[in-house]
Amino acid sequence: MANWYTSRERVKRAVGISGTDFHDRLDDLIEAMSRRVEAWTHRRFIPITQTRLYEWPPVLSYGRRSRSTVLELDADLLSVTTLQTKAQDSSPTTISSSDYFLEPNSPGPDGVTRYDRIEIDISSTAAFESGDTSQRSISVAGSWGYSAETRSAGTVGSGLSSDATATTMVCSNGAAIDVGDTLLIESEQIFVSDRTNAAEPNSDLLDGALTATKSQVAVTVDSGSRYSAGEIILVDSEKMRVVSITGNVLTVERAVDASVLAAHNNNEAVHVFRSLTIERGVNGTTAATHANATAISKYEPPFDIAALVRGEAIAAFKQESGGWAGTVGAGEGERELAGTALSSFRHDTIHNYKRFRSPVGI
Repeated sequence: MANWYTSRERVKRAVGISGTDFHDRLDDLIEAMSRRVEAWTHRRFIPITQTRLYEWPPVLSYGRRSRSTVLELDADLLSVTTLQTKAQDSSPTTISSSDYFLEPNSPGPDGVTRYDRIEIDISSTAAFESGDTSQRSISVAGSWGYSAETRSAGTVGSGLSSDATATTMVCSNGAAIDVGDTLLIESEQIFVSDRTNAAEPNSDLLDGALTATKSQVAVTVDSGSRYSAGEIILVDSEKMRVVSITGNVLTVERAVDASVLAAHNNNEAVHVFRSLTIERGVNGTTAATHANATAISKYEPPFDIAALVRGEAIAAFKQESGGWAGTVGAGEGERELAGTALSSFRHDTIHNYKRFRSPVGI
């Protein structure tokens, strides 16, 4: 499922992992812990476009049947595309948006309005009905999830303008997108499953040699405007993190992510980690072409949900490293993994986000 709540890079930074040796392992743990947090909270934190089916008459949360006017939902609803009754008939009845209310009609403390029920306007002639069978008689198509909050993440550099099935793209800002992010480009959701380097699109070069000296952090390039603070650049086989930019001078951290400090000649090509391996049309959306320079947004799960997934993934990673013996290290460096702080944070986060009302949908 293309739906992670933290990224590979954030876990690596939190644990101090460098290089690529543990990428597959970390990806599996982040995926597993994202699903675990969904199971604990009965919620998903990146929206999905989906049709959910319900029986007639609807079951209310206290076990009684409604009067065919109230449908309690088994997931957070953000918006409705189509509401139908007699949904399994050859000719379903579509209920007009003017004939029902989405409730509650007020935002939560975070400013997001998420709905837990649909109520027929009793002044209308609409009603939920059985049709040929009471099973799967009510159909709700729409966007489902805790929120649809996004953050700007640059623009499409290349790769999506002519092919809706392309599985790689270049973004404009590698610092704004991590492996594990779900992107929104126009109406299509795209999942980032990996990242590689590519030559800077305008063939930027070093404007001056570099020595193999950790303290030499000023890197002059042909055009500093082509980079963003936080990006990783590659010169020969050395990776450098861009800390800040002044004109055409990049202030960098040398030899990051397990790369080796080295000397570099003038006019060496500068590569940037902006080439993304992607999964198209995820979470119920449809893959499409997107012109270069189209805006990219990325979904932002709640901070504490992302932090919980990250903490659970790190704890599992360390437990695996210790053979699930409850300790890591050896000799004088051995320490116990009690996890008290994580356990408390888990309890509080689940308490704050758990969805209790869950009638049965399909």
